[in-house]
Order: sequence, then C-alpha cells, then structure tokens
Amino acid sequence: MTTTLPSSTGTDDADLTPAPGRLTQLDALESEGIHVMREVAGEFERPVLLFSGGKDSIVMLHLARKAFWPAPVPFPVMHVDTGHNFPEVIEYRDRVVAELGLRLVVASVQEAIDDGRVVERPGGSRNPLQTVPLLDAITAHRFDAVFGGGRRDEEKARAKERMFSLRDEFGQWDPRRQRPELWDLYNGRHKPGEHVRVFPLSNWTELDVWRYIERERIELPSIYFTHERDVFARDGMWLTAGDWGGPRPDEQVERRRVRYRTVGDMSCTGAVDSTAATVADVIAEVAASRLTERGATRADDRASEAAMEDRKREGYF
Repeated sequence: MTTTLPSSTGTDDADLTPAPGRLTQLDALESEGIHVMREVAGEFERPVLLFSGGKDSIVMLHLARKAFWPAPVPFPVMHVDTGHNFPEVIEYRDRVVAELGLRLVVASVQEAIDDGRVVERPGGSRNPLQTVPLLDAITAHRFDAVFGGGRRDEEKARAKERMFSLRDEFGQWDPRRQRPELWDLYNGRHKPGEHVRVFPLSNWTELDVWRYIERERIELPSIYFTHERDVFARDGMWLTAGDWGGPRPDEQVERRRVRYRTVGDMSCTGAVDSTAATVADVIAEVAASRLTERGATRADDRASEAAMEDRKREGYF
C-alpha cells in the first residue's frame, strides 16, 4: 500500500523518489545532506534535530524524512523556546510535529529563568539566554549528536564550521579540536559527556534554501511572505510590537507590509519591507540582496564583531 505524506510538508510520494539523470546543484546539496543524516544515524546513539519552525530547520526535517523514508524519522526534534516566539511559527511547529508523529523536546528559557539558572536582563533579548537551556536539555536527554541548520554563508563565525563540530563536556567549541573532513569522511568519535553538532546545510546558501523549498513545494509559516504587521523602528530594523518589552515610549508603532527573512526571538529579529507573496517572489528578492538574512535582520549578531563566535565558545550555536 502506498502511503501519502501529510500535506503540511508540501510533498507527495513522487517527490521522495530521486529523479534520474544528471545531478543539479540542488540534487547534489540534497544528496550531501541525506548522506550526513544517515551517517549520524549510523554513528551515534541519541541524535536530535533542532527544529524552530524556521525555514532552515524545516528543510533539515524534510531531508531527514527523505533520508529514512518510508520509515519515520528515527530521532526527536528539539526547540529552544525563548517564550518570545512569533505565534505563527509556534502554530506551524506544533502542527507539523502532530501531523508527522514526531517527538518534540522543548528546552524553555522561561523555565530556566524561573529556576534561577539564567538571569533576564530588563529590556534585553532572550536570545543569549538560550545556551543554558540547550546544554541542560542535551545533558538531560543524553543527546550525543545535535543537528543544526547553520549555513556557512550566514555569518563569519559560521563560515569556520565543519560539518561535524565537536563540543567538549561543557558544550563549548574549540577550533583547535576540529577535525579535517576530506572526501566526505566524517569523524564522530567523542568522549563520554561530549557531543557533536552536525550541520547538513553547511554548503547551502539562502538562495539554495529558497530554490529547494520551491522545487519540493515545502510549506512555510506565513510570516516568510508579505503581510501587514504592527512594527516599530529600532537600530535600523522593523521590530514587532509585543509583550517582550517593545516598543519604548519614544518608538512609534506603524502598520506596514513586511515579511521575515529569518525567524528568531521577536526582540531581535527584524522584518523587511516586502511585497513578495510567493516563493518565486522571495527568490527574486533574495537574488537581488547584498546582505545575508542574519546580517540584515538579526540584532543579536550586531552586538559585536565576535557576537556569534562568543556564543559558539559558550556552547549555543
């Protein structure tokens, strides 16, 4: 009997069958991602896939489904929840998890604040507070491999990453301990207490991601496309008004047609003015952009030249 995949993924059985003939760039990237997924499943005992409901994690989940089809995805998904997420993204996350029968692990920043494990800064973003809940969840569930959606084109610190990134017993990244990855051979060896971060989309660009989404007909949260939203200007970005602390008394809220290029904490993720209503529109817009999505719309990456590098060393990315 042929089983039809849930419509939320935007695919049917035919989409999971590799096309014959010569590999295109997207075929090659997909093949590499699937190879990495299967390598992790073969080398590690307790992998987990970080799933925020953002486009990169959605593509990762799609690759995982292809890698193990017709069997179910053999590992859980985890979301590091700041408590200041976009409602559209949380709705999408929960719906996909339910439709695909996935096991969802939520590492809550709010719980870490309530327990006194982290201290919230008044008026500050919760993004830097994600490290402790993430590492605590990895330890509690004994995850030894963590799939992340990082891409080398996003930011300078991410450009340094290997496909398999070794983390020590404190979850920290040390560039001197990273291993060569010649001929697509990946070394997953690690000591008890250590784990490996795995980045199947390392060689993809933002444009590759969107072209793949178009080819595979993958559904995304609505905020990736143009819509009307109440926003206010701060540090050259349009931020969403909400109960996370914005806007300030001197910041005026206005209604604009915007979309989001990336998804993160509402306090640090900016929208861009846009009329892109379809995937094809977004592809044309991204192709003409001179800035990556993080460089254009993520305030947490603007904190300093080494903001992402610091977070890597602390154990988040």
